[in-house]
Amino acid sequence: MKKYTICLLSFLVIGCHFEGKTQQQELAAKILADTSLNTVDRLAKNVIKEGFNAGSGYSQIWARDFNTLIETSLDVQSKADVRGAILLFFALQQKNDEMVDGYVIKKDFTWNDDTPYYSDAAPAHVGFKNTVETDQETSLIQLVGKYIQKTGDVGLLNEKVAGVTVLARIEKMIDYLLRERYNKQYGLLWGAMTADWGDVQPNDTFGCDWNNLSNEAIDVYDNAMFIIALQYLEKVVPDPAKVAQWKKLEKGIHDRVRKYLWDAKNQKFIPHIYPGKSPIPAGFDENTIYYHGGTAIAIEAGLLSKKEIATVNKQMVENVKLSGMPSIGLTIYPTYPEGFFKGGMSKAYVYQNGGDWTWFGGRMIQQLIANGFVKEAYEEVRPMIDRVVKNQGFYEWYGQGDVPSGSGKFKGSAGVLSKAIGQFKDWAAANQKKTP
Repeated sequence: MKKYTICLLSFLVIGCHFEGKTQQQELAAKILADTSLNTVDRLAKNVIKEGFNAGSGYSQIWARDFNTLIETSLDVQSKADVRGAILLFFALQQKNDEMVDGYVIKKDFTWNDDTPYYSDAAPAHVGFKNTVETDQETSLIQLVGKYIQKTGDVGLLNEKVAGVTVLARIEKMIDYLLRERYNKQYGLLWGAMTADWGDVQPNDTFGCDWNNLSNEAIDVYDNAMFIIALQYLEKVVPDPAKVAQWKKLEKGIHDRVRKYLWDAKNQKFIPHIYPGKSPIPAGFDENTIYYHGGTAIAIEAGLLSKKEIATVNKQMVENVKLSGMPSIGLTIYPTYPEGFFKGGMSKAYVYQNGGDWTWFGGRMIQQLIANGFVKEAYEEVRPMIDRVVKNQGFYEWYGQGDVPSGSGKFKGSAGVLSKAIGQFKDWAAANQKKTP
């Protein structure tokens, strides 16, 4: 009887194993046969071939955007051109060691910005920075890390810009963050209060510059970006002493994010800690808001377990249903109250106040694939793929009813989808013929 029971159990286990593999094979075959993925990847590469600027309507090259299209840029642009575009950022590093958001040639500096950034090392260009945000330095470090990983060009770190190596400049950028944007009480980076990963504060109509109306705020996005930047340095810098120092710093940020920003009861990140005055109106509980983009970046930073990833992904899908918005690119849910933000963002589901951004939704897709949730990723990427095919382009963000808005050729969106499609294909190729 014992022998029979053991044989039966073995048969059931093997049968389930075969069924699981068959489902994987079926999904792999479906992905490999999906011509819409090829179409979107081709469109993405054609758009990114046009240059490193953020997209149509943007003459500027932004670090945070370039960071999300660097891998595809290296597929369609020369390594020398990509390298040169990266080095120009370091030429515009300021005397206080901070990094600009981005740069443009001087003749194209035509928008209303009363705080231009100049450098003798880049006389033909002018820099700019949305100082409410704290992701410029970390975006550039990630950009360098991805470039080195894809090209093997570790020599970039020793390249001198105005007499100072790239690696030394990176270390100065980290020192700047720990000196100027580090809250000692919580041991975390801070920026101004914005909606999730956004760069627009609620207190004035321009919204992008730190001023006397700004509110210091600590959020998961800025700190997760810092963790990811340190992780890239640990991978590409061949200096054990420096790596040990960065690992210690990374662990401290990781542990304090979990301590102060992760809401274990609700299985979500709280939107903000306000060390000073809070801008949130009386009677509104900001912790009812779910931050999709910051959560995706937190997964990339390794801040969530596999079980927690499954939970937050279900929450995002549910938020999409409740909001009526098209995809998990939904920035936040629910939105901030009408009138809380000045200008266009005063309305719900506009721009960063609940708009749908493939630029971040695509990064969540990447993390789902990377963490083994390929079936969920393939289902959740469909609205993003379908609207690119329908519109034959990559819009900056989408409003209610999937209405495209902003730049019509937003390269960040193209970059994240191209990378995700590569991940899908790599997974499918590895799983199409697997046998138990």
